Amino acid sequence: GGVARRAAAAAAPGCSPLHRAWRAFAAGSTVPTTQLTSRRGTFHTEVFELLRHEEELYESKTPILCLNRLDYNRTPAFSKGENGWDLYLKNEAAHATGSLKHRLAKSLLIWGLVNGYIRKGTLLVEASSGSTAISEAYFARLLGLPFTAVVAASTAPDKIDQIERLGGRCVKVKDPAAVYATAQDIVSSEIAAKGEGAAYYMDQFTNASASVDFRGNNNLAERIFYQMRGQRHPVPSWLVCGLGTGGTASTLGRYCTYQGHGTRICAVDPEISVFYDSYVTGDRSLTLPQGVGSKIEGIGRPRVEPSFQPMCIDRMIKIPDAASIASMRFLHGLLGDDIQRPGASTGTNLYGCARLISEALLQGAPGGSVVTLLCDNGNRYRDTYYDEDWLVSKGFDLKLIQAYQDQMSHFWSTGEMQDV
Repeated sequence: GGVARRAAAAAAPGCSPLHRAWRAFAAGSTVPTTQLTSRRGTFHTEVFELLRHEEELYESKTPILCLNRLDYNRTPAFSKGENGWDLYLKNEAAHATGSLKHRLAKSLLIWGLVNGYIRKGTLLVEASSGSTAISEAYFARLLGLPFTAVVAASTAPDKIDQIERLGGRCVKVKDPAAVYATAQDIVSSEIAAKGEGAAYYMDQFTNASASVDFRGNNNLAERIFYQMRGQRHPVPSWLVCGLGTGGTASTLGRYCTYQGHGTRICAVDPEISVFYDSYVTGDRSLTLPQGVGSKIEGIGRPRVEPSFQPMCIDRMIKIPDAASIASMRFLHGLLGDDIQRPGASTGTNLYGCARLISEALLQGAPGGSVVTLLCDNGNRYRDTYYDEDWLVSKGFDLKLIQAYQDQMSHFWSTGEMQDV
């Protein structure tokens, strides 16, 4: 039914050739190159019109969910009374490419376009843990541009499959820290062979912070505050997010400062990552040993990324990896498959929220709201984080994961975080 309706809309009188090209893409077809010849005669004009159509179709589909109200038979203890706390989850997995990185990919693409780095036929190259590359492959396909992703060999197979199904090429490297140099080498070789403009390194880890307009313009922070209107505590006490590039935390912090909100930013970091230690010590030169990388895909890095802006963050919490997996499982039980299966990085976020709320209750603080993100579609991890044999093969302790899951259940029932 949906495909038929889109096809009918594309055939409707007055629908522009460019709009018909977008509609064909949205229905699952590749946009033919001939349809990308702009009526106005410029590549950039046609590209930006396509991006606007994409935004109109998908922006409204990333809802914010109040976890307190998912099951009225299981209302969390921490939400009750005048000093109760409300916990919200913004479902960024509802984007067309299934993750929070959809917004970043679009911003990075626009950044490259407006600065003149991306032209018709430019090869786009990215270093990624998977989700950003999926979103960039989607936009590259939409605009008729070739795309190559450099990923760690440990990246979830489903992510690699999605990149390739969208027309991208994947280059795997054994050492997670080698993705940067490998991506840059591909771009340099392409330019040497074909000339300036032949390739462009999207470089999310450097450009994430600069490419997103923190002042508004439909960014993540602006949408959160817009969607929180009318809630019991419409201005969140805390916004909680993980750190991959560091760009999300920077955008949230800058927006809150610019708008004069009292909201604080809490960044959560997995066990194997340098962000937390850098935040505590101020040392941006920290790195992980060669070949070592985060076990929680999408967050945690082997080096301090250029987009990491600690002055935009009010607090950081280091989260045990077992707690991230446990919280992912707990949340999946709350949401069910009808809403969205979460990934491990969403579990990291949720555990950080539980810590903040339990501390506020212990301190007798007035009630408030905490907003975090459902980062990506957990179906990508059916064969990894949701597979106990895989977890054991990667060194996870299933008994410890269960202990943290019991801790989350106890928190939901009492508002208290027991020791594990």
